[in-house]
Amino acid sequence: MKLTKLLMAVAIITTVSFVSCKPKDADIKTAIEAKLNAMPNMVQGATVDVKGGVATLSGECKDDMCKMECEKAAKEVKGVKSVVANFTIPAPPVVATPPASLTTTLDAAAQQKVKDGLKDIKGVSVEFEGEKAVLAGEVSKADRMKIMQMLATAKVKSDVSKLTDKK
Repeated sequence: MKLTKLLMAVAIITTVSFVSCKPKDADIKTAIEAKLNAMPNMVQGATVDVKGGVATLSGECKDDMCKMECEKAAKEVKGVKSVVANFTIPAPPVVATPPASLTTTLDAAAQQKVKDGLKDIKGVSVEFEGEKAVLAGEVSKADRMKIMQMLATAKVKSDVSKLTDKK
């Protein structure tokens, strides 16, 4: 009977000592915060909450790699059963593209079509400004018609205001 009581007492003491040695949530939280603070380039405004060994992390990470690294660091802390990573990742900045009219240029094939169409017409010069062909010189009415047809066929926007009629 004494032996049974002694064994029972040893079992109770052993159980109590194992339970009391388990890290407390507050200690786990402190350890996780210390690990996250050691990674200042990774996390901004991280908060940690621990309940029953389940660590909930939140804050702003710069990317998915940051999120995985923080989660890994939290899992390495003694006493953590699982990690819930509620990090937000900011959207990439939107870069405004300039309007199409400022960025488009006439492709080389279209420029060559215009130059080829004008090679037989004397006294006409062409300059390309963005997506427009600017024509200048003195032409006959017949040559003006050829130029207009050639530009329409090549599907090229043009400025023919500098063309003058031959007299």
